[in-house]
Amino acid sequence: MPKILFIAHDGKEHLVDGASGQNLMQIATDNMVPSILGDCGGVCSCATCHGYVDPAWIDKLGPKSEEEEMMLDGALNTEPTSRLTCQIVMNDALDGIVVRLPASQI
Repeated sequence: MPKILFIAHDGKEHLVDGASGQNLMQIATDNMVPSILGDCGGVCSCATCHGYVDPAWIDKLGPKSEEEEMMLDGALNTEPTSRLTCQIVMNDALDGIVVRLPASQI
């Protein structure tokens, strides 16, 4: 099963398994990873699953949709590698992806 490394703002690491076809937000909430709220349930209508994808993985992701861009425009402390984890669908090519989490989603 593919693995995802979530790194909290305080440096604490959370290595979790994720099934292909699930989005990273759902995987994080299923594994009680702190800092991922997922208030909208993964439909890209909030930014409470914001994360910073490690630069080594950015090119393996599809481009941001217009909806994701709009949600990130309202998110706190965005960076060039900011993504909504609900918009990243896990697959075998993403095995080992690293996502850093902001101090706050709200």
